[in-house]
Amino acid sequence: MLDKPGFLLQAEGAAVLTVSAAAYHEFHGSWLLFLLLFLWPDLLMLGYLVNTRVGASFYNLAHTEVGPLLLGACAVFESSHTALLFAIIWLAHIGFDRMLGYGLKYPTFFKDTHLQRVG
Repeated sequence: MLDKPGFLLQAEGAAVLTVSAAAYHEFHGSWLLFLLLFLWPDLLMLGYLVNTRVGASFYNLAHTEVGPLLLGACAVFESSHTALLFAIIWLAHIGFDRMLGYGLKYPTFFKDTHLQRVG
């Protein structure tokens, strides 16, 4: 199993999700808010209504760990509890997607990801 990158990437996603949920609990976030905001990154899939290139770009913007990590760092430096909780929810969503095998999108087709061709 350790020689299979797909398994390792999915395990990494599960770890990100688990650590994010633990951090969210530790910072006393509202679980109702967590559930309400958990799927917000998927709203950027609406870019696919324009075309595949725009859709992939918007989707990837919301599904790379760079955004939540930068937001989380800024939240820590600015002492913004709300922004930190939002960053954790965002990161948890990305971990969840990776755990399920979903990756960043190529502009060729919605199911073409950096992890695999889905479906």
